Amino acid sequence: MIRAACLVVLTTVSATTIVIAQRSPTSTRTAPFDVPLFSNAMPGSPRSTQSETFVLPSTLTPFGLITHVQRPSVRVFLPPRAKATGAAVVIYPGGGYRVLAIDHEGWQAARWLNSLGIAAIVCTYRVSDRNGEHYSFPTPLLDARQAVRVTRANAATWRIDPQRVGVLGFSAGGHLASMMLTMFDDTLPGEVAAVHASMLHKPNFGILVYPVISMHTLWAHRGSASALLGDTSSLEIRRLYSTELRVTATTPPTILIAAQDDDGVPVQNSIAFYEAMTAKKVPGELHVWSRGGHGFGMLASGGVVVREWPGRVAGWMRSAGFSAIRE
Repeated sequence: MIRAACLVVLTTVSATTIVIAQRSPTSTRTAPFDVPLFSNAMPGSPRSTQSETFVLPSTLTPFGLITHVQRPSVRVFLPPRAKATGAAVVIYPGGGYRVLAIDHEGWQAARWLNSLGIAAIVCTYRVSDRNGEHYSFPTPLLDARQAVRVTRANAATWRIDPQRVGVLGFSAGGHLASMMLTMFDDTLPGEVAAVHASMLHKPNFGILVYPVISMHTLWAHRGSASALLGDTSSLEIRRLYSTELRVTATTPPTILIAAQDDDGVPVQNSIAFYEAMTAKKVPGELHVWSRGGHGFGMLASGGVVVREWPGRVAGWMRSAGFSAIRE
């Protein structure tokens, strides 16, 4: 983990402490640095008994993975000041709510966003791949919400417009981002009511890349559903957290990216969410490539879809007014 020296200031807001990491305002380029999500007691139940583990890319896996995350944090990537647009995106890597594909669905995506002048905040939310020790709902969503709150709490220091903070999620991280986009009105167990009422966790826009959406259909991703909701969760519970059923007219504008040949998380997930957006007149776009499979993220080996999807997203953000420089 990259650790950069920073001055940490604690500010109490409605009985919840939000960490503010001060960075030098005279710096033109800032190395990535980590900020803990919670400075005091964390909401949600701890489950993992092992230390956090980072798996390096190898012949067994082409990308880096983190699991057994017990202390959630964000890694902050700030663009050069001369290029900064003021927009920010909080990134949730995928991994079936068991691991985090932190490199090609996290840090690499952050560097791409920085190249557009967009601040990127990679969320290392709590996960574990040990059977019986998964972090079930609402723990990942508590972490995801706090990541957006921390981003807005640091908006002045990080030169971010708090009204242009979006979320980007891949695979199961896409499900997490879709809950951020559709369930912001729900007060979660362990969440201070006054903090929730501030709505500082509601994103301004969303980017969902081959997202898990449904938890109850034949094309649902069963592994993500089991890790988040439990193997014996009822159909009623799985429908409750199927976000295609939670889209409303207040869902923020969203763009979706998927591949038709995805045999991990079928493209029907993205289509169902987009159809729900269309029914509720939520602005957005859906882009589907015929080939690409699942998990391509920012991998150089991902082929045409990887060469094209970042440009589609960048164009949509510009046309929707989320990433243009504002004086």
